[in-house]
Amino acid sequence: MKIIIHGGFFSESDQSKEMKIAKQNSLKRIAEKAYQYLETHSAVETVAFTVSLLEDDNLYNAGIGSQIQSDGIIRMSAALMDGKTQKMSGVINIQDVKNPILVAKELMKEDDRVLGGNGAKNYASEHGFENFSTEIPQRRAEYEAKIKNGGKGTVGCVAIDKSGKLAAATSTGGKGFEIPGRISDSATVAGNYANEFCAVSCTGVGEDIVSNATATKIVTRVTDGMSLQQAFTKTFAELKAIDGFAGAIAIDKDGNVFHQDSYPKMVFASYDGSIFDVFL
Repeated sequence: MKIIIHGGFFSESDQSKEMKIAKQNSLKRIAEKAYQYLETHSAVETVAFTVSLLEDDNLYNAGIGSQIQSDGIIRMSAALMDGKTQKMSGVINIQDVKNPILVAKELMKEDDRVLGGNGAKNYASEHGFENFSTEIPQRRAEYEAKIKNGGKGTVGCVAIDKSGKLAAATSTGGKGFEIPGRISDSATVAGNYANEFCAVSCTGVGEDIVSNATATKIVTRVTDGMSLQQAFTKTFAELKAIDGFAGAIAIDKDGNVFHQDSYPKMVFASYDGSIFDVFL
């Protein structure tokens, strides 16, 4: 059993020593809680639970603390993928819910598993998700002052459970100040993908991740026989060719854990029940 999580990238406005320590402590706490949950739950249940914890922490741009779009409204996206069943569920540009990833989890049981906009919000309301504003004063101040903080704060989790099953979950509050209707990578297989061989969650500039099909490429290459490190090396070389901005976390079927970013610095933490690996 292993867990790796990410909290996106540092932006230009939050690289203080205090913020670094806060994120290190937060990721370590969440990774430990996630591992405890994994001990009695499946990988797919665990990644959804873990990402909901990240969504609840306003240090990250997902759930509470999400970015505000150019029209003054917060729209969030999230996806969940079960490596065993190959089912993916997600919400795109959903408004006024606390935990988009839990709506994505609820959708896993449906035939229509990816919903957007009003359809996603209506589904959430019909299934007991209360109306909730995820805006915090910092985001409103940034919006009003037209301060962009990089938009690279997606969160994600990858896990392998005691049965060797893999899953990935990813959630984002967007890049900030985007055109309403813009679709990020987080609820696509470019940013969140898993099968029985490998699971990957990405963060960074969504357009770059989609152009490179980052998560799908890594998983496919591992499936075809590359090592996890080889798959990352080749995929990130292709990302570099388009000057892409991205980071990714992954676990393969043998429990190997790997992470890489194209620019510093993706914030991450992994835990196997005894050893933490936290970004420096």
